[in-house]
Amino acid sequence: MAEKGLVLLYTGNGKGKTTAALGLALRAVGHGQKVFMIQFMKGSSKYGEIQASKYLPNFTIVQKGRDTFVKKGNPDPIDIELAKEGLNLAKEILQKGEHDLVILDEINVAVDFGLLKEEDVLGLIPLKRQNTTLVLTGRYASEKLISIADMVSEVEEIKHHYKKGIPAQEGIEF
Repeated sequence: MAEKGLVLLYTGNGKGKTTAALGLALRAVGHGQKVFMIQFMKGSSKYGEIQASKYLPNFTIVQKGRDTFVKKGNPDPIDIELAKEGLNLAKEILQKGEHDLVILDEINVAVDFGLLKEEDVLGLIPLKRQNTTLVLTGRYASEKLISIADMVSEVEEIKHHYKKGIPAQEGIEF
C-alpha cells in the first residue's frame, strides 16, 4: 500500500512548532527520505538546524527572510519580496515532486503579517504530489488552513522561561 502524503499544521502561541517540524525532518531522513525546508521570516546562519543540515543527507534548508524582526502591519518591501521568493520556491519544489517531506516554516506568520496571501498558501496544497507530506508551521494559522489540514496540533504556552528573564539560548530557541 502506497503511503499518502499529508498536510500537517503546527500552530499556537507555545514554543515547539519549528522543533516539531524538525523532528519530522530527522525522522524522514532516517528513513532515507528527501526533505526540503523553507524558513519564512528567518535569515540567520546561527540557527542550529542550519548548521545541522550540513551533516544530514537529503535535508535542505533555505531561508527566505532577514535577520531582523518584521513589522506587523507595516512590513518592509524586502520582507514581502523574500516571502514571495519563498512561496515561488515552494511551488517549484512541490511541482517537481522530488521530496517526500516539504516544510514551510513560519508560513502562517507570513500570512498573518501580510507578507503572503492566504489563498496563495492554500494554492500550494493541490501542487503537492500524492506521496509528499506538506508541513505548515507558525502562530496564527487561518481557519481555512486548519480546516484543510489532515492534522493540526496547537502548541499552547503554559509557562515560558522568557518570563523569568532567561534569554534565548543556543540549541533551545535557535
